[in-house]
Amino acid sequence: MKMKIHKGDRVRVMTGDEEDKNKVGEVIRVLPKENRVVVQGVNMVKKHQKQTQSGSKTIPAGIREFEAPIHASNVVVVDREAEKEAKDARKVSKAKAKAESAKKPAVKKAAEKKTEEKKPTEKKTAEKKSAEKKADSKPAAKKTAAKATESKAKPAESKKKTAKDN
Repeated sequence: MKMKIHKGDRVRVMTGDEEDKNKVGEVIRVLPKENRVVVQGVNMVKKHQKQTQSGSKTIPAGIREFEAPIHASNVVVVDREAEKEAKDARKVSKAKAKAESAKKPAVKKAAEKKTEEKKPTEKKTAEKKSAEKKADSKPAAKKTAAKATESKAKPAESKKKTAKDN
């Protein structure tokens, strides 16, 4: 059977030990053959382990505490932001999507009307811009002519100064 719960999902524990009920945690591991999931911080068990040696690794003796798997039917996927059941959140989001899709065609028509209205004004603004460029270019020509006359006058003055110096 295909599982609807995946690693990394946030889930709420619905049944089980009293201290684990209604806890929300992240799925650490999924065991699809056994239809079980391991949830972070839920169903903590202790295991007494004696020292073992395999190859060059030695596992020390002691009490290990870890999360045991729980059956997938005992958990439900939760929406990350609201911490509500995702099933309800999906229903609400589908309803919102339907409402928005109903509004979209009207919005598109209104947007098309606005663009039609804007097109003549855009032409006017383009005409204004080209007229402004032409107007700006004329004073620039006058400015360059004035600068040219000034530069012609300056060399004559410099020649006079050199003549006086000699």
